[in-house]
Amino acid sequence: MRLRETGPGRAEATLTAPVPQSHAANLAVLPGGDLGCVWFGGTQEGVHDIRIWFSRLAPDGDEWSEPVALTGDPDRSDQNPLLFTDPGGTLWLLWTAQHAGRQNTAEVRARRSSDGGYTWDEPRVLLPADQTRGVFIRQPIQVTASGTWLLPAFHCVTPAAGDWSGGDDTSAVYASDDSGATWTRHDVPGSRGSVHMNVLPRSEGYVAFYRSRFADVIRSSTSPDGLTWTEPEPTALPNNNSSIQATRLGDGRLALVYNASSAAHATHRRAGLYDEVDEHGALGGQDRPALAHTGRADSTEAFWGAPRAPLALATSADDGLTWRRHTDLAQGEGTCLSNNSRDGLNKELSYPSIVADARGAVHVAFTHHRSSISYVRLDADWPGWRETA
Repeated sequence: MRLRETGPGRAEATLTAPVPQSHAANLAVLPGGDLGCVWFGGTQEGVHDIRIWFSRLAPDGDEWSEPVALTGDPDRSDQNPLLFTDPGGTLWLLWTAQHAGRQNTAEVRARRSSDGGYTWDEPRVLLPADQTRGVFIRQPIQVTASGTWLLPAFHCVTPAAGDWSGGDDTSAVYASDDSGATWTRHDVPGSRGSVHMNVLPRSEGYVAFYRSRFADVIRSSTSPDGLTWTEPEPTALPNNNSSIQATRLGDGRLALVYNASSAAHATHRRAGLYDEVDEHGALGGQDRPALAHTGRADSTEAFWGAPRAPLALATSADDGLTWRRHTDLAQGEGTCLSNNSRDGLNKELSYPSIVADARGAVHVAFTHHRSSISYVRLDADWPGWRETA
């Protein structure tokens, strides 16, 4: 997991855990200046051996630490981790825990560390699932000027007939004024199908960007206080029903990493996200073949299977109103008609995380074929900052 220079102003590393599958990385600068990366890994998403893994890189280091597992519930699949350092310097790990492929059973759990991630307290439930929809997270917590913590989340809604499929999911912000002890929910209006809400401060209030369950375009909305939001509206950037993430650069621009693809680029689609996992959280579910696709998006149901590649980078100087696409960070097939990475069936380059450090370097981590996490460091002199794709 040693860094290697791969071009002017660019270095890379591959993070591997001792499990077949790795997915959904999140980066954060830790107390003390180390860079931390968390992701989930195990046999396959939805299987009950999925755990949260953690690795770190010193500011002047050239090698990531050996990953360690931070969770271990034998009855749930642990997914979508994130790291957050609170105003008092305590490091938090948050993640979701669900039964098998039923995201509507997910609850948000947390652990805390007072020494920058070397030791942790016992896991606890932060946000419980209710009877009809689970609570899922993906994006970092923001802290307002008044000290309120804002945790973006989405609710995995089960339809009146059938199982969870994602098309009815909605977004909300959970707010805490007591350092995470209690939370209140503030729903985002008109957010059906808009998930993975990524909240960022702007000159006046906040802006948020969303993944689209319908695999058409990234959406955005604004808020004066982080609690009351406008309805998500389409942007000009495509989305394939896969995760995105943005951060604020030192020069004030927003930088966003995403897959520049959508349902319009798909020739086939999946019947569901967890077809290969049974109701008990083990492999052996329905192995349904991919379905031919006409290339049109449909806002009545979630679309799974649009290519998860290339991994694109765009910047905005006007808080997301317009975007400039730069040199792609990774290119490939992006095939994701199966979550099976053990047999090389999955070729996605997806679920990016991006963070800028105090030195001006930009760090990106993303899923590579669901078998490892790819890490990229972009320095200020990286030529891609000047280039347009």
